[in-house]
Amino acid sequence: MTAKYIIGGIIIIVFIVWGASAFYKTTVQYVSIDEAKHAQRTVQVMGNIDFDAVNYNAEESRLEFAIYDPEAPDKSSAEYMNVVYYGVVPGNFDQATSVVLKGKSEQDTFVAEQMLVKCPSKYQGDDGNELHDIKEHEEAVSDKGV
Repeated sequence: MTAKYIIGGIIIIVFIVWGASAFYKTTVQYVSIDEAKHAQRTVQVMGNIDFDAVNYNAEESRLEFAIYDPEAPDKSSAEYMNVVYYGVVPGNFDQATSVVLKGKSEQDTFVAEQMLVKCPSKYQGDDGNELHDIKEHEEAVSDKGV
């Protein structure tokens, strides 16, 4: 009987280890631009788009652009990273202020598998100012009757 318990215990431990490693492989952590430049596994990084460095090749569905650190005091002193994204360019890419990218670094370029575009126009008031306060946003929406 003890052999059955030992074999059963070993099977349970193997499945727990297998499940934990499978879960670890599916987790994707947010990192800084500097960490994303050297990432060997898939990570998520957020940055502001440098529209001076955008290049789209329609034949290859290849979008090349650069992002910079959104926390930097000014654009000229910010840390930059070159990005390549293969796929359909989101319709509001040209209106976006920042993007969240999921991918990994290959040589000196971050290859994005997924791209989430952050567009501030949804949260702007009539005067063009962004409404960061949720109460201000709700009041502006209710005033418009939306």
